[in-house]
Order: sequence, then structure tokens, then C-alpha cells
Amino acid sequence: MSFFLYQLSYTPEAMKALITHPTDRKAAATKLIEGLGGKLHHMFFAFGTYDVVCLIEGPDDKMMAAGAMAVAAAGTVSASSTTKLMTMEEGIDAMTM
Repeated sequence: MSFFLYQLSYTPEAMKALITHPTDRKAAATKLIEGLGGKLHHMFFAFGTYDVVCLIEGPDDKMMAAGAMAVAAAGTVSASSTTKLMTMEEGIDAMTM
């Protein structure tokens, strides 16, 4: 399984809608990710460049790409970034190659 850091910024309209009618976006994200065969470990609201930061585990890059594309297609995100992560063990293995 692979780990991914997924960060996103909401559009101003989406943020206004969330403030007007707060909803549990974690529930929706969990449903999407689990439907693709992954697991949402954490989802945080954040200060800075991105509004939301997620730690996601999934079987492969295709799962993460499908999820990111589905989120983008919804039209509520103005920017996003996906970073593939390595465990410390994987990093140490890479250092010794």
C-alpha cells in the first residue's frame, strides 16, 4: 500500500457554502476513498496555502489519481496537490540502493 499527502483549497463559493451550511466533508471523503479501495487516515482543516490536508493510504497511484480527478470534477476546489509519501523504512531502503 502507498501513502499520499493530498492538499486542497476550496473555491470562494465552496467555502461560503460550507460556512453557510457546515457539512462533514470527512464523511464524503471517506466514502470516496474507501470506494476506490483506499483509506483516509486523517483529514485536517489547515492555515496557509491549502484549506484541507489529508493523509490517504491506497493500493496504487491509479487509486489516488482517480480520487483527485473526482474531487476536481466536482468544481469545489480551486487548487490541489498530491505528494506520494514513503515510510522511513522505504526511505532507508532507497538510501542503501
